[in-house]
Amino acid sequence: MDFNDEKDYIMRIIKEMVRVLFSLMLGKQYQSVELPEKNKYEVAGKTLEKFEKMVDAGLINEAENILLENIDYTKKEEVLAALLFYQYISEKDNDFLEAHNYSKEEALDGIKKLAEQQGYGQITSLLMET
Repeated sequence: MDFNDEKDYIMRIIKEMVRVLFSLMLGKQYQSVELPEKNKYEVAGKTLEKFEKMVDAGLINEAENILLENIDYTKKEEVLAALLFYQYISEKDNDFLEAHNYSKEEALDGIKKLAEQQGYGQITSLLMET
């Protein structure tokens, strides 16, 4: 497996983890989140769209720090927003991520930590094995 194949694999794993965790947390089959519905997700009053704009501006680590410092793990919508945040990052070009000191592996680690925090750590382990 070459470098690009590995990155694509990580992106597919991230998307699958997000799909499974959304389904478990919402108790229903997860499709993709549509844009108007996506805007309802926020962390500490900051919309997912604002976090995505920070990512687009290259402020990935700053956005992640704000998100993780302010997330309320007892609020399902905030955890779901964080999952979508990491999925959004994983869709970025490798050169963009590297230029801004981030990687798809870090996004994957973020999702794993969110899953563990919600009691779904074993699910992510199973998904990593497939």
